[in-house]
Amino acid sequence: MGVSGVGKSTIGQLLSEELSIPFFDGDDFHTAENVEKMSGGTPLTDGDRIEWLNSLNQLAIREIEKKGCIIACSALKEDYRSILTNGIENESNWIFLSGTYDQVDTRLQQRQNHFMSSELLQSQFDTLEEPKEAIKIDIGQTPNDIIEMIKNELVKKSEFGLVGLGVMGKSLSRNLAQKGFQLSIFNRHVDKEEVDVASNFKASHKELETSLAFDDLKSFVDSIQKPRKIMLMVNAGKTTDSVIEDLLPHLSPGDTLIDGGNSHFEDTKARFDDLRSRNIEFIGTGVSGGEEGALKGPSIMPGGDPVVYETIRPYLEAIAARDANGLPCCTYVGPEGSGHFVKMVHNGIEYAEMQLLSEVVGILKSHGSSYDEIAQLLESWEESKSYLQEITISILRKREGEGWLLDKILDKAGNKGTGNWTAVATAKLGVPSTMVTSALYARYLSFYKDDRVRAQALYPSERDDEKSISHADLFKAFQFARMINHSQGFRLISEASRVNSWDLNLSEIARIWTNGCIIRSDLMVELIEVLRKGDNILFDETIVGKLGDLASSANIIVSHCISVSIPIPCLSEAINFFNGIRTAGSSANLIQAQRDYFGAHTYQRVDDPLGQFHHTKW
Repeated sequence: MGVSGVGKSTIGQLLSEELSIPFFDGDDFHTAENVEKMSGGTPLTDGDRIEWLNSLNQLAIREIEKKGCIIACSALKEDYRSILTNGIENESNWIFLSGTYDQVDTRLQQRQNHFMSSELLQSQFDTLEEPKEAIKIDIGQTPNDIIEMIKNELVKKSEFGLVGLGVMGKSLSRNLAQKGFQLSIFNRHVDKEEVDVASNFKASHKELETSLAFDDLKSFVDSIQKPRKIMLMVNAGKTTDSVIEDLLPHLSPGDTLIDGGNSHFEDTKARFDDLRSRNIEFIGTGVSGGEEGALKGPSIMPGGDPVVYETIRPYLEAIAARDANGLPCCTYVGPEGSGHFVKMVHNGIEYAEMQLLSEVVGILKSHGSSYDEIAQLLESWEESKSYLQEITISILRKREGEGWLLDKILDKAGNKGTGNWTAVATAKLGVPSTMVTSALYARYLSFYKDDRVRAQALYPSERDDEKSISHADLFKAFQFARMINHSQGFRLISEASRVNSWDLNLSEIARIWTNGCIIRSDLMVELIEVLRKGDNILFDETIVGKLGDLASSANIIVSHCISVSIPIPCLSEAINFFNGIRTAGSSANLIQAQRDYFGAHTYQRVDDPLGQFHHTKW
């Protein structure tokens, strides 16, 4: 609606094409008498309009029985609008195209062969009663902008979409909805397996009441405002690629896909380049925190184009955990696949942290401590406080019947691949992240349960139950190994940043890992300041002092465990790495000599200041 000349017909036709519903120009339904009167420069009276308004009302009623329509009509008075929507008040929406007299007059002067002359414009403005409940649009904008605004207001359009309602997808959906975002959610339809997942999920949570639920992909995409922002929470690898390919036919240039799964960083880089060539933006985002973290606030590690990130930043920061200063545990990590690389290393550090706790529990159990006693001891270790330590205490105290649940869990530790990826990445970059590798192989070894049972019978351990350990030494050894683990993880990130020219901020990464994520801890809080001063934790004077004090206890514990045949791959590797990194003159010169002997690989000499390469005929 609006005075003649505001563009009702133009906007109506464009909106009709966009929404795939019919358009009718109200002027085409005037009686011949009305057209003749207006062509002669005489304004219509209310009586002249009654028949015309009733005919448009009947048209609207007929079209609503089908799939609705768009009608362009001046409808300048409230009485006119009442007639037009008689009987269909709840199924009608008014769009008021508003402009100044000068704006409309200029348009009328340019319009040809129309019975409505510019001389009648003032009478239209005099007659106009602005509607109280209508979508009011300023005609000074482009037609395309006007269409987009109307669609966002008129049709239920969400501002953010999420694909994949697994454990993490469900929690993130609820988190987004709780923050007040209008959300579209999608889960695939698989007969007899996944049926009405999205709609059932929506119905089961009050915060999703205004969200839109779909199992049809096109309808899901069409329900989101342009440029669209769609987060993928699906399995990494081929599934992610398949979902992207299914989405592409329905997307528009400038839309953004956010991969929140555990994708490999090289896959993310390839997807970024491919989608950019198709005018679709892509952000690879690491998300850590598990089911509870995703719901209450995870740590989020997005990587990609920084300009594109700014368009999704409000959503990611809103759902992220908060650090000690109230800042979101979400930050722009860097370009391309850097966000997923950082998440991968996070998981590598996590592998080693879990293994270290497992080894501590194994040592204490081997020396006769009960799970309750071990839990109490871990609870007293305030200086090493971490999320993983907290959940370990809860696990140790969980009983089932007359015994502990932990004793009923088969000792075969699974993995989803991120530890393996970290080990491969550290090997490719030539960085000695030995802790994650040891933790990974410990999991692999655990899976050989049958072999371990057979080997125990063939090679019985020579354990001395009389030997004891100091809980104070064990605590220090644990602290020591955790510092080595974190130093290796951040060194790996630093080297990847250098090789790929990512310019990653290690201190900021530590900050977003202080809450929400699985490896959050008091040590991580301490590392924020340490990493502001340099990229190698081992050279920080505070850490140097601590490691020097803790190393002797680590040596004692490792030596003891080896002597009584307790497997401690990560604790022992922490000492091996530490001893290696602090040995200025190593035995690697022999290895280089061997390489030159059998393969003429050459070597450098300590007495050659130019650093040239030499070969000897051995």
